[in-house]
This record gives sequence, C-alpha cells and structure tokens, in this order.
Amino acid sequence: MLGLGTAVPEWRLSQREALALAPQMGSASPRQQRLLERIYQHSGVTNRHCIPLSHSTNPSTAERMRRYQPAALDLALRASRLALEDAGIKANTVTHLITVSCTGFGAPGFDLALIASLPLAMEVARTHVGFMGCHGAFNGLRVARAFVEADPSACVLLCAVELCSLHLQEGWNPDHIVANALFADGAGAVVAVGSDGGGVGASQTRGLQLVASSSTVLPGTQDLMSWIIEDHGFSMVLSAQVPSRIATQLRPWLEHWLAGLGLTLPDVETWAVHPGGPRILGAVLESAGLQSAQIDLSTSVLREFGNMSSATILFILERLRTRDCHGLCLALGFGPGLTVEAALLTQEQGL
Repeated sequence: MLGLGTAVPEWRLSQREALALAPQMGSASPRQQRLLERIYQHSGVTNRHCIPLSHSTNPSTAERMRRYQPAALDLALRASRLALEDAGIKANTVTHLITVSCTGFGAPGFDLALIASLPLAMEVARTHVGFMGCHGAFNGLRVARAFVEADPSACVLLCAVELCSLHLQEGWNPDHIVANALFADGAGAVVAVGSDGGGVGASQTRGLQLVASSSTVLPGTQDLMSWIIEDHGFSMVLSAQVPSRIATQLRPWLEHWLAGLGLTLPDVETWAVHPGGPRILGAVLESAGLQSAQIDLSTSVLREFGNMSSATILFILERLRTRDCHGLCLALGFGPGLTVEAALLTQEQGL
C-alpha cells in the first residue's frame, strides 16, 4: 500500500450533541431520555463527523439517496487525493479503481465522478463493492491484491466512503437506537501496487503489505446481523448475541486459518480490529486472549470518529503506519452474515 488517505465531513459532533439530535429525543419521556443517555455514554464514541442532518421528519429513501451522491463524492475526492499525494504518484497512472460503499446507491455512481474529478484515465478499470457492510474494505483489498497479482504493472486506487448519518432511524427499535449511537461518516482511500512496485516507478515497496486474507460465516449466525433497504432509509438488525458468538466462535477459525500459513496467534504482533462497538471489541479481546492495549488503535478511532462502516479500518491502518512495529498485523472486520473478514499484513521498515 503505497499511500493512504482519510477524510471526514467538517461538521463535528460531541456524543452529547449527537444525543440531543437523536430522532427519539423529541418524544422521549424522562425515563426514556435517561436510557438513551446511558446507551450513548457507553457507546465508546466521544466525537463523530456527519454531513448536515436532514430537516425532514423521517425522510424517504429517495430523499436520502439524493443527498448521498454529492456528499459521497466530496469525501471520496478528498481521501483519494490524499492517498495519491501520500503515494507520490499522479492520478493518471492509476489503472484500476475500486469503490466501496454500503450506505448509498447511484448509477452512474461516485466512481465515474472520481474519474472526471481527479482526473483518472477514462480507460481505468472500475469495480464497485456494494452493500457488504462494515467489512467491505476487506473485500476491496482482496480484489486489489488479485489485480496486482494478475498484472504486475497495475496500480490500484481503492476508495471506501460511507454516509451512515443518512440512515438515522426513528422509533424505539433497540437495534436502531444502538446504530444511531455508534455510526458516523467518513472515507478512506488506498493506493496499491504489486510487491515489485508496479508500473508507477516506485523504486522499492514500502509501507503496509497484504500477505494473506480469508473470510468465513460463523455457523448459525445468519439472522444476527443484517442491513436492509426500507422505505425510510437502510435499517440495521444487530442481535445482542453477536458479541457472545464472536467470543466463542472466532478463535477456532482464526487458529485454523493461521495454522495453514504456518502461524499461531502469538505470532501476531499488532491487531487492527474494526470497532463495530465496544462489546464487539471486548468479544475479540476475550476470544483471542488479548490485552486492551493491543487494540488501542481500534478503540481510539471509535472514540474520535465513531463507526464509519467500511471506511473505518482504513483509518486504523493509516494510524498503524506511524507505529514502530515491523511484525505481523492481523486486521479483522465483521458484517452481515455474521461474516468475519481477516487480512494479514506486514510493515516494511523505514516508512
């Protein structure tokens, strides 16, 4: 990964400000207000960035999608330009564009707008990873790796952008209340080439390298997490059983996968875990037998930015690069299914 870039909307909310703007607050009784306050206080989120909220009451999905396209392009452009600058390459050298998002749809989408605005070559090969949820960037990284392995001269720009605030939900569905307390907006971008530097003139590879990746669906969990398009935005189903299933079922699969690579869990020096929420982070700690300090990057990103769905892991990887660690890093993401995505990375010295 030659370059990484991230971007968030200018509007920054403290968690207390987000609570005041929660759709449920207007009709909440004093007891319900206290319940909401406890949920927001224990979310692990201190601040978040969002696009300006709609003034409409419970807007339709169509209205939410009309707001998605221009705001998504703005964030995608900012993150992509930073990633290209970080990589030290020109936009017209990009051969493949991968876009990732689960919070909006449009055709033509923000991928075509990126081509025109960066600008990229009109011949750039486009691939969109859509509606995969919080682990979508892992899917995008797997596709990027396949491209550079198939074509050593390939240079890939991957951009994940999510506008979760478009899907704030009214009513007292517990899943919706928890989602409202956690999710935020952001974008992350990666410039990736093959291990020999690709065709962009890189004299040597540097930074994070994707060594291996894998995916599984935890048995018996298909109904525990889902992301559904409804008449008034996209709706989250998030069972309270998710953390306990991760705690009991994650480690056996991880150990089996790592064993196939000739590795064990103690061989992993650094962890980059998608912070779906504090309970999910706690479940990973329990399952993998980790100390809280080993996932401090995940907790700090959750605290400062909230859960930005697929873009979040790229914020964590951007911070990982600044650390003086050169062993193996295991990145984990969770999403509808209940799906687990894993990526094994190394970091070159001297970055």
